[in-house]
Amino acid sequence: MRTYALTPLECTSVQAILSAVLNEQSPVDRAIALEFKTERMPETAQLHIIDAVGDMLRRLNLLAFLADVPLAQAGIAVQSLICQWHLLHNRQLPNLRVADQCDQKVFETRRELARQQPALWDGCPEWLEDLGQQQLGLQWPAERAALTQAAKRYIRVNTLKCNETQLQHRLQQEHIDTRAVEGVPGALEVTSNGSLFRTQAFKDGWFEQQDAGSQLIAPFLGVEPGMRVIDACAGAGGKTLHLAALMAGKGRLLAMDVEQWKLDNLRLRARRAGAHNIEPRLIESSKTIKRLKESADRLLLDVPCSGLGVVKRNPDTKWRDTAERLPVLLELQADILRRYSKMVKIGGQLVYATCSLLPAENQDQVARFINECDGQFTLLREQSISPAQTGFDGFYMALLQRN
Repeated sequence: MRTYALTPLECTSVQAILSAVLNEQSPVDRAIALEFKTERMPETAQLHIIDAVGDMLRRLNLLAFLADVPLAQAGIAVQSLICQWHLLHNRQLPNLRVADQCDQKVFETRRELARQQPALWDGCPEWLEDLGQQQLGLQWPAERAALTQAAKRYIRVNTLKCNETQLQHRLQQEHIDTRAVEGVPGALEVTSNGSLFRTQAFKDGWFEQQDAGSQLIAPFLGVEPGMRVIDACAGAGGKTLHLAALMAGKGRLLAMDVEQWKLDNLRLRARRAGAHNIEPRLIESSKTIKRLKESADRLLLDVPCSGLGVVKRNPDTKWRDTAERLPVLLELQADILRRYSKMVKIGGQLVYATCSLLPAENQDQVARFINECDGQFTLLREQSISPAQTGFDGFYMALLQRN
């Protein structure tokens, strides 16, 4: 039985978003936000569009193969891709000009050919397939398949304002259903389709949207109220806010980044969350780091990385990132770990973290640092979050102590 097609309005929006992503290199979240700002539509239609765009980008090369279109030309054949997506999911064909050109028998033939190519079927570009096999070996096929799945929605309870039970009850009153996530205290999986960011609970700062795997990183640092803590690659501050909650808002939490606009966003989020012990600080030069030498009880280094652990959440990155970028990232990570680690006090601890699955960015990077630091640091423990085993995004974290 065939399910319904996307409506003409939904197809138009999907086409506009994919064209912006593929032809103009726009990040998918920005393209979606711009489309919804321009075109007012019901919430259910927005959810259909978001789901369709995400699924199409996760398996873009497969849809291009089914449409017999070179991947490099996918951006000018978006209507054909939309039709192939409908056929792939056994949906009625949409009301599009190119729908009449879709032949069911041709589709079935090409679909069977694609099934015989596991990487293609999982929407994996060649560069990523080569890198995954090289770095993860026999583990890679399971991780590759897991990264093809749609990302689940998780939120983190803001314990500065409420507890898990209170948040679940309040969200239920706003028609949002959730359930606790085993093994991740304070994490809730959102199991209904309501708009989280329109709820009063969000506006009042009762929760933040954050992957469950990501929520394991801040507790790994072992912060306590009253400590002096530095989040040196804070970005927009998701983990910073988590650290503030774990510190019960007490102590000093320095949130640092090289981009001011991210810190400005963090300032707004901190105000909403009631995290008053966060102090944003721009990294203007190496002097900013040097002035903080041996000042931190705890240091979080959530370093820039390939992001290969979160491609199901950011699927557009698969089609613009290449293996050529990895050596540059590896040197940047090593430099940050080498220089920023000096901010930790003797006896203090740091966590090195990435949202990557690659040993080159994770275990190998930490081993290299330990080998070169002349006994200044000891690895206490490390943990990898596997999308295949958990259903979460992929992460790595290593806890090190300064001797």
